[in-house]
Amino acid sequence: MMLHGETVHSPLPQDIPWWSPDFAIFFGVLYLVLLVIGCGLGVVLLRALRDARKAAH
Repeated sequence: MMLHGETVHSPLPQDIPWWSPDFAIFFGVLYLVLLVIGCGLGVVLLRALRDARKAAH
């Protein structure tokens, strides 16, 4: 069954039914997980730089 705005032949973002609740939940959780991973990598990078500066002195 096709939803309004959804096409079989087009993978373009404007054809994804963003208004659908399952898409909103999926992408919300996806971006939340990516944000947490990115923040974790940032903290690790900053601590590594701090430890490298301490070891250099």
